[in-house]
Amino acid sequence: MFKKPKRKLYFLIFVLPTLAAFMIGFVYPFFQGIYLSFCKFRTTSDATFIGFDNYVKAFQNEGFLRAFWFTALFVIVSVILINVIAFAVAYVLTLGIRGSNIFRTVFFMPNLIGGIILGYIWQLIFNGILMNFDSNIALNATFGFWGLIILMCWQQAGYMMIIYIAGFQSVPADLYEAARIDGAGKGQLLRNVTLPMMMPSITICTFLTLTNSFKLFDQNLALTGGAPGVVSSSGSMIYQTEMLALNIYNTFYKNQNSRGVGQAEGVIFFLVVVVIALAQLYFTRKREVQQ
Repeated sequence: MFKKPKRKLYFLIFVLPTLAAFMIGFVYPFFQGIYLSFCKFRTTSDATFIGFDNYVKAFQNEGFLRAFWFTALFVIVSVILINVIAFAVAYVLTLGIRGSNIFRTVFFMPNLIGGIILGYIWQLIFNGILMNFDSNIALNATFGFWGLIILMCWQQAGYMMIIYIAGFQSVPADLYEAARIDGAGKGQLLRNVTLPMMMPSITICTFLTLTNSFKLFDQNLALTGGAPGVVSSSGSMIYQTEMLALNIYNTFYKNQNSRGVGQAEGVIFFLVVVVIALAQLYFTRKREVQQ
């Protein structure tokens, strides 16, 4: 009988360098970070295990709790607005209007600009407007919040638009034709044909905007830096427009004695984002299956 030749494990030669880089650059730091969240340390070599003290201090940190609720509100508003704007723009640009390719390029371009640069550009724009009212974006938390929303929508909507355009173009024309024969109007076509068939695109865009909004750091740092700040009842400074990523950064780097607390906040942040993102994927993909 014919004997199958033994497979030579040459592929390991090509896999091992990438696997080693992944283990060294991601897996080891990930688990090391979780361990350090249970330690008091200034450097990784002098870590002393202290149990859950860092997590207790994190939940007692008024600035962290403020940043959590501010981030949650920001995520809700930004996810809704970005997806509605991107969906609407994609819908218009798939109607066959003249110059649609140029508009696609123009709407996508802001996504190519770095977050720090965008933050400083929009800071100049907002402050140039607000100076006419004797104000500044760093003086009012409401201005800071909506400034971040406008910046995020301007940057992210074009990227999501591309995904939605691909979704619109993937809907079979036969479905539209059959629905029109049955007497469906534009609103019914959108609600009963387009939206159900667009659920894969909606799943992707919702996931991307959700995670991007939670992880927002560069734009927050450049636009407001967390300002304005107010002194809490405990005497600590609380920044009104500081998001979670910026709060964790400040906790970790501004005080060497609170690095363990900052590490614990980072683990909490990671768990929150993972749970919410997985829940979103579960519910939106469930809609895809039902459709």
